[in-house]
Amino acid sequence: MPKGVPRDTSVQHKIIHRLTIARGQMDSVLTMVKHGDYCIDIIHQTQAIQAAMRKTDEIILKNHMETCVAEEIKKGNAKEVINEVLKVMEKK
Repeated sequence: MPKGVPRDTSVQHKIIHRLTIARGQMDSVLTMVKHGDYCIDIIHQTQAIQAAMRKTDEIILKNHMETCVAEEIKKGNAKEVINEVLKVMEKK
């Protein structure tokens, strides 16, 4: 199985569903800005998009930990995969 592809198709569908919703929200925000909507309303929507993306990240990271990381730890590569995850968490 190629790296990065969720092995469980239900996880993949969950991720795609969340990203599709976020894309729709982003399109709505663009429309709001073009129409000159109230700033606070726009901020509420961008905050919703950010929350949706954080939840998407959580799903992806959980899947990664349960699959890729677990496999690499079994192979003796614990230090490398733990450092990789920590680097991602530092960016949050």
